Amino acid sequence: MDRQRRTLFRPNSARLWVDLGAVVVAFILYSISWPTLHVTHAVPVALQPFIAALAAFPVVLVRVNPALGWAISAGSALLIALAIPHQPHSAIPFQVVHILSLIVLLFAVALRAAPQIVVVAWVATSLLLATAMGDGVSTAWGWPIGMAAVVLVALLIRWLVSSRAQLLRQEEQNELERARRAILEEKARIARDLHDVVAHHMSLVVVQAQTAPYRVEDVSPAARAEFDSIGATAREALNEIRGMLGVLRSDGQLPEHAPQPKAADVLALFEGARRAGVGIEWTVSGDLGAVPETTGLALYRIVQESLSNASRHAPGAPVRVVLECGIDLRVRITNAAADTPARAVGNGGHGVAGMQARALAVGGELTAAARPDGGFEVDARLPLSADPAASALDPAAARSAG
Repeated sequence: MDRQRRTLFRPNSARLWVDLGAVVVAFILYSISWPTLHVTHAVPVALQPFIAALAAFPVVLVRVNPALGWAISAGSALLIALAIPHQPHSAIPFQVVHILSLIVLLFAVALRAAPQIVVVAWVATSLLLATAMGDGVSTAWGWPIGMAAVVLVALLIRWLVSSRAQLLRQEEQNELERARRAILEEKARIARDLHDVVAHHMSLVVVQAQTAPYRVEDVSPAARAEFDSIGATAREALNEIRGMLGVLRSDGQLPEHAPQPKAADVLALFEGARRAGVGIEWTVSGDLGAVPETTGLALYRIVQESLSNASRHAPGAPVRVVLECGIDLRVRITNAAADTPARAVGNGGHGVAGMQARALAVGGELTAAARPDGGFEVDARLPLSADPAASALDPAAARSAG
């Protein structure tokens, strides 16, 4: 039912309702104009329907083309005043219905037409009414002033609507910019995390290459030279990584010395959330120690963001976490509906987009959606295969290959 109601009031539907309303109003005016036309004008019976139509039906164009409707109405009013005699007891050369139609169309022109057309319509309408109906100086000046008031009210409404539309467009642009900025910031954080992991492994490669001649017996000069070449190449690669990604850090820490969370560290997150008053329950199956570092880091950040969102948007609601380490790493964080409405904090975040970016960065996937009971659920699947970059730089793998 709500979906049908929203469909009825979409912009296209609203325009359709306006057009239907204009048609109804035009037929009402026509039903008044035709039967009363003989009272104000000496018109043959056969011509009365056509003269009444000129007075009423231009209103149909009030939204589609108000300038054309006004031109038809004003032109026909001038033609009727000049060509069709009015009854002796009638003081005006055309019907009141025609005057109402002309004013309505002038109002619509001021709402939608270009400024020069608005000025022409106001001047022409004022001259037409003042000339045809003014029987004195005060009356002659009254019509231009009255029409000016109609135009000014329409222009004020037009300015208010335009300002509101511009404000909505600006808010949409700001929202898109905030979302884009949040995603870029999250990607920057992911890049910093990857930098830390890769730098750690590269440092191990350098250390093992430099100490291999002292740890391995009977190393030939050729092998020693090869170890030296490996160490030099690894140091060069590490320096290039620092040059490309090290500038992303803003906390002043050296990337290779900044400890990064692992998969097993999510247990500390659960305990911390419980100490903070969150009604959390969790189930963990499988060996979290076998999770690769990059996947473990992504898991930690996803769980951290999910718990933060649950405590912020559903305060007091119980949280359930199911973590399964099997063929893939699967985590499901579910919270019930909030006991009390959450207070708005800032402009709202973009944590879901960041979590999805983290899952995608390690080859996984993540979905987040509201539950039918009013709660929220985050479901992520992360691969347990070794990180390509880490595998390529793993010293043990390199030694086996050698």
